[in-house]
Amino acid sequence: MTDRPRVFVTRPLPAGGTDPLASADGPGPPCEIIQRTDDEPLDKDGLIAVLEDGIDGVVAVLTERFDADVFAAGKGRLRVVSNVAVGYDNIDLDAATAAGVVICNTPGIVDDPTADVAFLLILAASRRASEAEAILRRGEWTGFHMEDFLGRDVKGATLGLVGYGGIGRAVARRAQGFDMEVIHHARRPTGDPGYIDDLHELLGRSDVVSLHVPLSPQSRHLIGRAELAAMKRTAVLVNTSRGPVVDEEALAEALEQGVIFAAGIDVYEREPAVHPRLLAAPGAVLLPHIGTATVARRTAMSQMASASARGVLAGEMPEYALNPEAAGSPLSRD
Repeated sequence: MTDRPRVFVTRPLPAGGTDPLASADGPGPPCEIIQRTDDEPLDKDGLIAVLEDGIDGVVAVLTERFDADVFAAGKGRLRVVSNVAVGYDNIDLDAATAAGVVICNTPGIVDDPTADVAFLLILAASRRASEAEAILRRGEWTGFHMEDFLGRDVKGATLGLVGYGGIGRAVARRAQGFDMEVIHHARRPTGDPGYIDDLHELLGRSDVVSLHVPLSPQSRHLIGRAELAAMKRTAVLVNTSRGPVVDEEALAEALEQGVIFAAGIDVYEREPAVHPRLLAAPGAVLLPHIGTATVARRTAMSQMASASARGVLAGEMPEYALNPEAAGSPLSRD
């Protein structure tokens, strides 16, 4: 029987990602790491089987889902699940709190790389880059023609941000370099210049709409047929938040019918599946969920999640605990 806390890591992480768990430097004793080597999502039965074997903490990624049944399998021993992501829609936070399990995430550190990819999609979709490259690679380019691959200007355009947290603000900073007018919509007034209370008003005014909201029952299919119809026919939609925020079938239909000009998408409703109509839709620039995919950021995210897990197991409350009350902490959740 070991005195070291046992921490299960659900997927392989970048080199050094679990170092905070094993370091000789505190808090608390080094953890025993149970590292899963399979780099495919672990289903509910698999999670339950691992937790029933006696686990104190979990470092997870967004592909693993934690509900009341999974927490029950922890048998009161499980104390923390630390998500290597800023989003935590894969975790039932109320069930975690009821089970006494602290949930942690990794905000802040994801802002810049995700904003970079959002702006990459803004440029690629506006300038028809994917379509042009595909034609070139197929050997179908016949040379320069004045009316080939005509896109939309980004410089001086109006950028509408839906959601104005860290990532949305990082996109706004990048937009300054293109002299864009930036407006934004959020659930509550931000007090910042450019705030638009009505979503449909923002959609109608924007040349580019970029989504940066967490997934919740309120944001599921936030962008559907009515919202797409409210946009300019010359507009570009970008989504780097969560796939279900956009109705993929409605988006594919809008692109097919010219309701909007183009879309840049990094996240999908049923990952890794992508709606076949969206795959074939004109003007769709599609990436495979690479928003945070740099060596430095994914490593730092993994280390942050690992450090948070160890902190909880050592009796500390990390800065990025979403429900500190689960451990009886006096800290508030805000």
